[in-house]
Amino acid sequence: MVKRILDLDASDIYYMNKSQKLTSIKLGEGRTVVSEIICVAPPLLWDVSNVELAAAFGADIILLNLFDAENPKIEGIPSINSKKVIEYVKELTGRMIGVNLEPVDLDEKIPDRIALSSGRLATVENVKKLVDQGVDMILLTGNPKTGVTNNQIIKSIKEIKQTIGDDVIIAAGKMHSSGSIKESGISIVNEELIGEFIEAGSDVILIPAPGTVPGMTIDYVKGLVDYIHFQDKLAMTSIGTSQEGADEYTIRNIAIYSKMVGADIHHIGDCGMSPGMATPENIMTYSIAIKGKRHTYRRMARSINR
Repeated sequence: MVKRILDLDASDIYYMNKSQKLTSIKLGEGRTVVSEIICVAPPLLWDVSNVELAAAFGADIILLNLFDAENPKIEGIPSINSKKVIEYVKELTGRMIGVNLEPVDLDEKIPDRIALSSGRLATVENVKKLVDQGVDMILLTGNPKTGVTNNQIIKSIKEIKQTIGDDVIIAAGKMHSSGSIKESGISIVNEELIGEFIEAGSDVILIPAPGTVPGMTIDYVKGLVDYIHFQDKLAMTSIGTSQEGADEYTIRNIAIYSKMVGADIHHIGDCGMSPGMATPENIMTYSIAIKGKRHTYRRMARSINR
């Protein structure tokens, strides 16, 4: 019997397969918080890693950004066998772990394009390495100025789904333009594109949360989420516009808007006061807004030794 994610112990996650993890999230009824962490940023608390801090403030899933599959490293995590980093993070946090990979489109003209290391690209080889390292989910998305396009995301989904798709949750979508002027604002995502993501093999579709990107209104995002659910997939709303460092009133509003549109998973980004992670209090504020103090505090207090 699959537990809802609200009730998972660390030991439960260890034995769950992909299908069970997706079911657990679905059973949570829109009360799953994903906190994104920049792996190369120094910890806010110096001797406590940001992944531990995010977990302590109520995150249900940790999403690693700028993680290199070929050179695994997270600032603040003690030096160990690099291939064991993800496994160790799971031991420290008791959480599912996701990693961003970027389907870069080299044909897209991007001013001041940021070049990526090969270990951050959305390749089948990198996904295989991440699965071997213990990752539960990959998110095919783009950081600013990298030149990730929706067409390239679709190609990556297909390749990954055909080769290793049964072993890892595939999530896909853009939080912002990623440097592509043609795919900015409301042009980031539409129903037709979502259909292509799903046909290619994505399990979770990411959409900017209402109020985070120009044109992303409650009504527009709700229509997209309804379509995702009609296709029996999960919807994840995202804050990828540094509003993760906004005031608590703004965070509560985005959280409630995202709950209203039907989000199964709520993503909060990695840049609070500075790049690295959301303002810790905002992770807790978001969590309380969508699942109350009881479930938030249960997640915060639950021992990793359970």
